[in-house]
This record gives sequence, C-alpha cells and structure tokens, in this order.
Amino acid sequence: MPKRILYWFRNDLRLHDNEGFARAVEMADEVLPVYVFEPRWFDELSELGFRRTGIYRAKFMIEAVADLRRSLQAKGADLIIRVGHSAKILAQLAEEIDAEAIYASKEVAEEETDTESDLSKLLKPINIDIDLFWVSTLYHVRDLPFWVSRLPKSFTEFHNSVEPYTAVRKPIAEPQTVRLVPGIPTQELPSLASFGFSDVDEAYQINENTTSRYAGGETTGVQRLHQYIWENELVKTYEDARNGLPSDDYPSKFSAWLALGCLSPRLIYQEVIRYQADRARNDSTERILSDLIWRDFFRFTALRYGSRLFKPSGIQQNLNKPWLRDKTLFEQWAEGKTGIPFIDANMRELNATGFMSNRGRQTVSRFLANDLGVIWTWGASYFESLLVDYDPCTNWGSWNYVADVSNDPHENRTINVYDQAVRFDEAGEYVKRWLPELAAVPAEKIHSVYNLSVADQAQYGVTLGDTYPLPIINPNRWATAEKNR
Repeated sequence: MPKRILYWFRNDLRLHDNEGFARAVEMADEVLPVYVFEPRWFDELSELGFRRTGIYRAKFMIEAVADLRRSLQAKGADLIIRVGHSAKILAQLAEEIDAEAIYASKEVAEEETDTESDLSKLLKPINIDIDLFWVSTLYHVRDLPFWVSRLPKSFTEFHNSVEPYTAVRKPIAEPQTVRLVPGIPTQELPSLASFGFSDVDEAYQINENTTSRYAGGETTGVQRLHQYIWENELVKTYEDARNGLPSDDYPSKFSAWLALGCLSPRLIYQEVIRYQADRARNDSTERILSDLIWRDFFRFTALRYGSRLFKPSGIQQNLNKPWLRDKTLFEQWAEGKTGIPFIDANMRELNATGFMSNRGRQTVSRFLANDLGVIWTWGASYFESLLVDYDPCTNWGSWNYVADVSNDPHENRTINVYDQAVRFDEAGEYVKRWLPELAAVPAEKIHSVYNLSVADQAQYGVTLGDTYPLPIINPNRWATAEKNR
C-alpha cells in the first residue's frame, strides 16, 4: 500500500511557499488535496440581518479555489472539493484512502481551532495523525525571541523586539509534480447560487464607480505583486498611497490575496527586499515591510488571547464599558446614510465593491464605536461580511484597538472626521464619486454640506433631509475641536 497523506487546504490557497503541502508531496507516495466549503460560512446573522460572508468575499473565495484546482491539475493532480462539515468529511476521506496523516496549515482564530480540535477527535479512534504547519505569517512562530504568552502588548514593542533580531525564512519552492491518490471523485465547484445568493448578477453589478475588480487566486495575486513592484514601481509611493483614497492602482490590495493565503507574506517580503537592493529603498518600501509585521502582530495576538478577541469586552475583558445596541444608528452607518459625507462615501464604496482604504476604515470604525457609541462587534461583523480582504485576526484585532478594549489601550480614540475629510479629500472628488447627489456642491462646502443654507441647497440641487440625510450627530464640534489625527 503506498504511503498516502491527505492535504487539507484552508486559508493557504497557494502552491508557492506552502511548507505543509510541500512536505506532504515530499513525504508521501500519493497526496489527496482537499478543500471543503462550509455552508455555515454563509449563514445570516439573525440579529443583524446580513450574511457572515457576503457576495464579494464569497466570489473571491470561489475564484481562489478554482485557481488552485487549475494549478494542481497542471502538475498532474486535482483538488477534491466538498461542501459540508470539514471535520467529518476529512476524517471520512482519510479513512477511505487509508491515509497515514492529514496535513494542514495551522490557524489561530476560535472557529478554526475548534474545527482542528473536532477533526483531531475524529481521527484518534482510526489511528490517523494530524500535522499542522505554520505558514501564514512573515515570522515563523518558532523564531520569535519570546514565548507567545509573553507577547508584547504594543505593536511598537513587538516590532522593536522582533524586526532587528529575527530572520525571515526563505520562501519554499512549490512542488514540480504532485502524485494524486487515484479513484476519488471530485465535485463541481459550487456557485454563488448554491450558497443561497439570489439575483446574483443584480447584486454583483459593476458600475463606473466601482474599484477595479481583481480575481481571487494565487495566479492573479502573484501577477499583482510583480506588476505593483517591478512593472509599475508603485511600491516606491506606497507610504502616501496607503493613507490616500482608493484608485485602481493603489494601495497595493495585497491584503485580499494574503487573507486567503493566495500570496505568501514571505514572497512579498522577498520581492520588496530585492527591489530595495536593485532599485531604491525609501519610506514606502519600509512601510510595506512594517505593514506585514502589523499583520503578524494581529495574528500572534489572536493566538495569545483566543476567544477574547471576538467578545464586546475585548482582550481587556472590560465588562464596564457601555455600548448601544441601536439598530437604527447602525443601519444608517452601514448604508452610508449618516449625513456626514466622508463617512457615507466610504461606506457606500464598501457596499458597492468590498473594498475600503486604510484611512476609510480607521475613520468609519472610530465614528461608529466612539462617536455613535454603537457596539463595536456589529461593525466588525459588517466588515467581516463585506471586505474582500477580511481575515479574522486583522479585522477583529483592529476593532479591538478602535473600541479601546485591546491589549494596548489608549484613551480617547475619537477622530475628527471633518479634519480627515479635508486632509485626504480636499477637492471633494472622492465624496462626489460615491455621493453623486452632492456633485454640484463646491469643494469648500462639500465636507460640511449639513451647513448649507436653504438658498445654497436650491443652488446645488440638494435638499437636506430628502435628497441627502440630515446628520445623525452634531458635526460642527469638529470644526472647532483640536485636530487629533
């Protein structure tokens, strides 16, 4: 009987720099690559009325799995696709092929680790091992200069403790050929409709305002990396672009492929280091490396604190902080109907595309949690549903910071929205792109449209409270407040 290993693809949908899959191919005579779609990922959150995984992220996920299947087929193998309960399906397949072990990437968030535990329990009675490999971060967990239980509380301390002293491992080459376990039928790739998305074409329509779409998958992710760094050299202006408002070319959007593991952070690191050596090193190239370390920090934070990351009390376990469960305020925020143009433009972009800039995320999340006082977990769940680049560690870790319940608390995380708007959208072009009802309002008045006189409203074709909402809070405090961002 040939030695067989089942490889369970999870959020590591790539062949390059994938230690677990490379080891499976090396160690086994035959490998069975498997991906399982879980219907629960697409469940509706009954309290909030939207899906855990919305249509943009679902489409990107399906594209990524399809791309992985094509890559495996090019190497003489295939991807066995199933829909259902991961642990049960994997245990059954492993027993059916008489596998010696299941190999997979190690995850750290609560739901994913629960699935690992469920699978381990099912494998034990049938004497099949499960080996998990750390493939998701820039720095390997075993290379950290401290135990995860001693993880620094602040990013600055983490960065200063790790970056000068810890080497980044070289990316692992992808296998040249894959010897597939024969005789196991695969299934058709599920469609969006199979997960209950109705009127898909209408829901996913693309218009001239929509940020350019990028297909999910390793192939497109690697192409984007090469284009961004070497062809267009956008890497040299990343520092300014990351805090700007989106265009088709910037920011990098690497995070979408990183989230599903279509791109390895070590490959990005390798290419940026090579660019620095061959062409230029500046604040922008260093910022990309720093942002990869930020991503590591959130992942190690999730490993350290577990389920606390997802609770309203946060990592701090702060049970005394009051939160409003006001559905009306939340829905006005989610729909981009707050009457604050910069907030509304960012939310409408998210709703139309599944993307939002770093600057936008910081502003709208702080507005929800700190200006409106609405429970922050609702906002985190909304981002989880819509963001194409959602990953649990970065999303929920970032919201912990915003809500002041993180492991690195700071007082007063409110943000001056008006200041943000005039600094980053001085001409009002971004707001007008997403709020066409304000297209005739001049730049000097666009970000304080709520102060338009009746005559101004008539002149610019705006009726406050009708064609554009009245503000849901008093925004004029920002005009005189100390600019805190």
